[in-house]
Amino acid sequence: MLAEARLKQLHDLAGTLSNEELIWSHGYLAGMLAAKGVAASSERGPSAMASTPKKLSIVYGTETGNSKNLATKFAQKAKLAGVVSKIIALDQYRLTDLAKEENLLVVISTHGEGEPPASAKKFYDYVHDDTVKLSNTNFAVIALGDSAYPLFCKAGEDVDDRLTKLGGSRLHPIQKCDVDYEGEALNWFDQVLPTIGANKSAATSSQSLPSAIRASGNGRKFYRGRILASINLNGRGSKKETYHIEIGCDERIEYQPGDSLGIVPHNRKDIVQQLIKLTGVEPSTQMETHKAKGSVEELLTRNLNICHLSTSNLKNIASITSRSIPDVRLDLIDILKKHPVTNPSQFLEIVKILSPIAPRLYSISSAPSSHENEVHITVAQNLFLQQEEMKFGLCSTFIGNLEEGSPVNFYIHHNRQFKLPEGEKDMIMVGPGSGIAAMRSFLYERDSLGATGRNWLFFGDQHFTSDFLYQTEIQKWLETGVLTKLSTAFSRDQQEKIYVQHKMKKHGKELFDWMESGASVYVCGTKDPMSKDVEATLLTIIETYGNKSHEQANNYLLKLKDDGRYLLDVY
Repeated sequence: MLAEARLKQLHDLAGTLSNEELIWSHGYLAGMLAAKGVAASSERGPSAMASTPKKLSIVYGTETGNSKNLATKFAQKAKLAGVVSKIIALDQYRLTDLAKEENLLVVISTHGEGEPPASAKKFYDYVHDDTVKLSNTNFAVIALGDSAYPLFCKAGEDVDDRLTKLGGSRLHPIQKCDVDYEGEALNWFDQVLPTIGANKSAATSSQSLPSAIRASGNGRKFYRGRILASINLNGRGSKKETYHIEIGCDERIEYQPGDSLGIVPHNRKDIVQQLIKLTGVEPSTQMETHKAKGSVEELLTRNLNICHLSTSNLKNIASITSRSIPDVRLDLIDILKKHPVTNPSQFLEIVKILSPIAPRLYSISSAPSSHENEVHITVAQNLFLQQEEMKFGLCSTFIGNLEEGSPVNFYIHHNRQFKLPEGEKDMIMVGPGSGIAAMRSFLYERDSLGATGRNWLFFGDQHFTSDFLYQTEIQKWLETGVLTKLSTAFSRDQQEKIYVQHKMKKHGKELFDWMESGASVYVCGTKDPMSKDVEATLLTIIETYGNKSHEQANNYLLKLKDDGRYLLDVY
């Protein structure tokens, strides 16, 4: 149709255009053809638009907001390509509509041990019901995750598998995305679009783009820092240890209040030495796993997870040792004490199948406007019983034991859905225990920037005298007016335990008035039971002082979530 030279010119030009510019160009050329009385499409034309654009439902399950952000971008691209789409959060999706869907796109993240987000749990459970039939449904799944964790994108894999087994037809193979997901995800969606009746020339335009314009590889930026200070915030007599840790860096650290700091901890040296002695392995033996290589001692110390082994690890160890190992979360040292290896070579087989050490995230407690070239975190020492033996959290012990001047590598985990409101807007902050971290960051930032919005903090812990974290700073903010109102709950200072939700209920009328006047509500700390108790209390307050039914109160809270005024950072 075109001479080779002209075809090359056209291809070179197309390679410099964005998707939106390509779509505009397509319409422009179609208009020129129409002006000349030539049909803009023909049966033989590869770019013919489907006569009736098909509909697409985009559903998402998220905790940090990344899936929602991606679903929104997909809907924008679908609209430009002539596909009628709608976006629905999975916690609001009517499950009975699933069998009626013609084209379905699922955006879902993975958390914990391969689990779906809490907002997607009902949908996840529903698709595991074999009575559901999806013979008329075409679907595609994009899964978000973090490859540093052993069950990478597991929730998305499960959903993709179940939709197929229920009779659905894949529009396109599943896409699994790592932490830098956006470019790769949008390129994948460009491949999905043609399969649902989109304008193929527009939908596949990214395939002709030069590779330099496409998404770069996945990864995260690691900073090399050093411990500037490590202070136990709990006073004498406390049953807790909560460390305020300041990390300095020679370069600017790119973060915002609401973000988290990621650290990959090292295993305890004494435990590694016990493993070496128990198995008889030569510590300097060089070997390579699927993610790292080095001596056995180095790998066990810096790279491989030997604590609270996953179900898949336990099954593999049982297979290697020909032993029956129960599916109970145990450390490797405990397993090998009870089920010893027969020789060092057998232990090396076990080392090869161990998962990488997963990074741990801590809410940042500093503010970029107040703490130049440094970042602060608030780390509670994690203690728990396992098989009637007291255990210590791997990362909280690792970071808590680092002395001043010690080097530490870290990265920033950006949380775009847990951000400060505009300066003139009011804030209600619920941050008991180490959940105070994000609230400290918020207050430092608002103080530094001179924000005029009111700030109300709910803080709680066990005892006023020993567990009032950042007490001096909080009282200073109260005196200077940065903190408008402070409500504290110290659960063990009286016979009846009092928690932050009890103080919220006590001030329910005023709390509801703040929400009615536009205040945003932030919750940071433990997911279970704290955040659930706080949410139940909020619903009661909305029912009582908003004169609403339980259903209406639920809808009120959902509206706050949709408007970005009810935000959680829980763990």
